[in-house]
Amino acid sequence: MALRLDGADANITVDAPFHGDPPPGPAPGRCPGLWNHEVVELFLLGPEDRYTEIEIGPHGHYLALRLHGVRRVIDDTVGLELHTTIASGRWTATARLERRELPDPMLRANAYAIHGSRGRRYHSAAHPVPGEAPDFHRLEHFQPID
Repeated sequence: MALRLDGADANITVDAPFHGDPPPGPAPGRCPGLWNHEVVELFLLGPEDRYTEIEIGPHGHYLALRLHGVRRVIDDTVGLELHTTIASGRWTATARLERRELPDPMLRANAYAIHGSRGRRYHSAAHPVPGEAPDFHRLEHFQPID
């Protein structure tokens, strides 16, 4: 997953293995609960524990949230333009959202990938988070952004 800032836009690209998980029930677009499906997630942290969570799935679903404090959603209406493709065992995505939806400045980040069925979920992290169960909102484990 890569993030590029371009004027008033933030552009995200994804190139990931496709694990064949079925799509969520709703049509592609905004999808609450996307973390229960195959997904990649990007968390971008700014000052005062303000952060943006962006989730993108291979079937064209997304969820983008702005938070202030751990798991305290202050805006669940963040929109983005998303295009996804599945081919040859991989999936790619390009997403665009308004840069103003991201913390300013962006100080630290983490990224995750999730796939598998309910009984056998697999979680990966760019910067591992300790603990018995996955908890992606552990802000103290996000790493500085170059």
